[in-house]
Amino acid sequence: MSNSTDKIRCAWAQTDPLLAAYHDAEWGVPERDSRALWEKLMLDGFQAGLSWLTILRKRDAFRKAFKGFVPEKIVKFTEADVERLMQDAGIVRSRSKIEATIGNARAYLAMQAAGEDFSEFIWGMAGGKPIVNRTGSVPVKTPLSEDISAALKKRGFKFVGPVIVYAWMQATGIVDDHAHDCHRHGAKHNPKPQ
Repeated sequence: MSNSTDKIRCAWAQTDPLLAAYHDAEWGVPERDSRALWEKLMLDGFQAGLSWLTILRKRDAFRKAFKGFVPEKIVKFTEADVERLMQDAGIVRSRSKIEATIGNARAYLAMQAAGEDFSEFIWGMAGGKPIVNRTGSVPVKTPLSEDISAALKKRGFKFVGPVIVYAWMQATGIVDDHAHDCHRHGAKHNPKPQ
């Protein structure tokens, strides 16, 4: 049985064991659960200007602070909750990102109320199946990430620019951007372990 250090991974996942574990188990695995997709988009929004490792290390604290990223709970957050979150050293204490997450919960629920399932909407824009990058280069954004960004902004989302959206598309398996020599490139994706 090969050990995880024997595997060839994308360059970004070779610097830290937490990144390697995330890369091997989650990154690029198609996510079709609407709430889980939304949570990952919120975390990618918090990442803006920071490293993903920072967010990954704080992910459990984020989940606790944001009540499991359940939009129905987050829309009830008040100014007192914003102040509580601003004092929480376990998360990224950015008022604009915290307030955006609360607003994004409203936007998510508004889509749901209008009959737009978040997962079906996003995957529909992507053609319904993962897009395998065969170019050998990894862009920071694409025309599709620009289209998804614009569609989300039109629905009231914030911190969903095309670069954030593209990183999210990679993380959620909408795009398979594993390096060509990575053991995960083009792999049949099984749902991640819970």
